[in-house]
Amino acid sequence: MFRSLRRALCAAAAALLLMLAGVGAQTVHADPADAVDRAAAPGAGYWHTSGRQMLDAAGQPVRIAGINWFGFETANYTPHGLWARDYKSMIDQMKSLGYNTIRLPYSDDLFKSGTVPNSIDFSGGKNADLQGLGSLQIMDRIVAYAGQGGLKVVLDRHRPDAAGQSALWYTSAVPESTWIANLKALATRYRGNSTVIGIDLHNEPHDPACWGCGDTTRDWRLAAQRAGNAVLSVNPELLIFVEGVQTFNGVSGWWGGNLMGVAQYPVQLDVPNRVVYSAHDYATSVAQQSWFSDPAFPANMPGIWDKYWGYIFKQNIAPVWVGEFGTTLQSTIDQKWLAALVSYLRPTSTYGADSISWTFWSWNPNSGDTGGILKDDWTTVDTVKDGYLASVKAPGFPSGGGDPGDPGDPGDPGGGTAACTAAYTVSSDWGGGFNAEVKVTNSGTVALKSWKVTWTWPGAQKVTSMWNASYTQSGATVTASNADHNGALAVGGSASFGFGGAPGGGGAPAVSCTAT
Repeated sequence: MFRSLRRALCAAAAALLLMLAGVGAQTVHADPADAVDRAAAPGAGYWHTSGRQMLDAAGQPVRIAGINWFGFETANYTPHGLWARDYKSMIDQMKSLGYNTIRLPYSDDLFKSGTVPNSIDFSGGKNADLQGLGSLQIMDRIVAYAGQGGLKVVLDRHRPDAAGQSALWYTSAVPESTWIANLKALATRYRGNSTVIGIDLHNEPHDPACWGCGDTTRDWRLAAQRAGNAVLSVNPELLIFVEGVQTFNGVSGWWGGNLMGVAQYPVQLDVPNRVVYSAHDYATSVAQQSWFSDPAFPANMPGIWDKYWGYIFKQNIAPVWVGEFGTTLQSTIDQKWLAALVSYLRPTSTYGADSISWTFWSWNPNSGDTGGILKDDWTTVDTVKDGYLASVKAPGFPSGGGDPGDPGDPGDPGGGTAACTAAYTVSSDWGGGFNAEVKVTNSGTVALKSWKVTWTWPGAQKVTSMWNASYTQSGATVTASNADHNGALAVGGSASFGFGGAPGGGGAPAVSCTAT
């Protein structure tokens, strides 16, 4: 609701950020997938529904615990932040923080022949494999790399064009026929690729959209059935994510957040067990709502959520996915709201996957009324905001593309040698702190399963944050171990990790590398 200012930076602003953005530091969190037996980890293959749960191909319950990464729907025609960082490093960081799914908003402009992605930095080897690609080809690369890391993707038809959101699923410039044709094109494009588990048919339908009124020009429930069946006609394995409306029977709420009509008018598709209902919910940094000023706040919030969408989960009608929720977290009200909502979603440690799924808004810091998990440098993590979500994060999923970089049996019964080398480079030093990168190379004769690097600083330097590796520090000695996604190295292959430290002036110490 009242969301027209949220979404995008224009290309000029993006170009400015390209000049201003620097390399910062970020906090590493333990990857929840590390504790899971990968052979038995839930999430493999395509998913389906059973009552209020989503189940993987083997029938194991799964929980989406993800993040929104916007930009394809804007005039940049590609995810934002590529003017500052390599896309792979951002996906790696999402995974390291414990997010297991990416919601990717897009607009129908991506299907126009004249659409050209812009504001991507290719300097220093960043985003090298995106150079010269169109927007849909960039989407292919993001989906492929996400899948290799064990993340799932939900595609979100966010806007009919880059100019802005629309109340209805069609406009005079983008008719329903175009909307459905493009949905089918995406469903066909990713047919057989189970990294893409489903499509969110249209973002935030709102007044005059209705639910169950029977007017085919306004009834979002009927339109979702038409579009959902069209998608399933070309890719019957996908989940169909259906958002709510703004007003039902005179009761209004957030755009896309009112699913009261499902009780009387459920979405019925030709392929069973494919519907997931999606709600959006926000705090006062987006807009005021009457429930925020209720004297009972925040104790009144579970009842509000029950009324609008939570009953669908509690009555075992279908799975519920809070596709967007976010806040700047600046006001006490917003802090209480987020804590209450996270509790309502049900902690993973208590309920496992028998919980409400979610994707937080947003990864991007440039969402005007919410901010993001990343700070303005596009690298540093807002650890306070991210920390609110810790209890509802969930394990990652098995890799969709096998183990890249593993050419065969890493055990090498022929008796080869496992070895590695490491090179330490200081990328910036401003006295009070510094950033550095370590490149690890497999110098042995067999593929590696894992590696660790050790060094000792001559002074009082401390690691302040690290990405693409985990670390321990004892005195001046640091030991960094590979992340889950970059431990396996083919012969001659390499992987890099980076970190921030303080104070500066430490230079580049000698490093040793141990491989298995």
